[in-house]
Amino acid sequence: MDKALYLAMSGGVQTMNAQTIHANNLANVNTTGFRSDFEQARSMQVYGDYYPSRAYAMTENPATRYTQGDMIQTGRNLDIAIAGDGFIAVYDESGQEAYTRAGDLQINAAGQLVTGRGLPVAGVGGPIFLPPIDNINITEDGSISIVPQGGANNEVAVLNQIKLVNPDKQNLRKQEDGLIHTRDGQPLEVDPNVKLASGFIEGSNVNAVEEMTHIMNLARRFEMNVKMMDTIRNNADSSARILQRSS
Repeated sequence: MDKALYLAMSGGVQTMNAQTIHANNLANVNTTGFRSDFEQARSMQVYGDYYPSRAYAMTENPATRYTQGDMIQTGRNLDIAIAGDGFIAVYDESGQEAYTRAGDLQINAAGQLVTGRGLPVAGVGGPIFLPPIDNINITEDGSISIVPQGGANNEVAVLNQIKLVNPDKQNLRKQEDGLIHTRDGQPLEVDPNVKLASGFIEGSNVNAVEEMTHIMNLARRFEMNVKMMDTIRNNADSSARILQRSS
């Protein structure tokens, strides 16, 4: 009975882990550029001093869905979205290069181009800093042109280019910071075939109905594990009562 109780308990824990993945997807249904995560369960043998004749379920996040989200038109010059495959290069909190589809860009107090989360955007020559400007335009290849503050409308200067990449997705992994990283830790090369749409942001690629369906199914599976634990406890109590009467 102890073994059955352990299996039912571990099943409930893994079901809760699976719910966490789908709940996180659902919570980010309106997050710009969010990529939803897959969840799967697989059997794992229990290794120990004896032959591994028992198995338990283990929940894991095997991959991320990279399909395109909805393109939302904003008309804002600093909003960009990648049309098709590819990623915008940024620097994560440790200063390492990472990748995102979130193109809701801002200019911070230091004049640096950052994402909506405040992460520095990577240019082909490093971080992008801008002088005081009257106007800014980002073309489909990521080139940034500005009209300096107080300048004439035809006084346009091209300052930098946003680094755009399109790697093999087998070499990518979404980490806990929500950013896409390369599995080998190496920065990616610029891909000139990646194109931007200015005045648009890309929405999340989460399918809310699909995620709700998964969560409901997992809730039923969790209840089944709890009922199994109750049944095991009731059987143990019954056995104890029988032994008490016989003695």
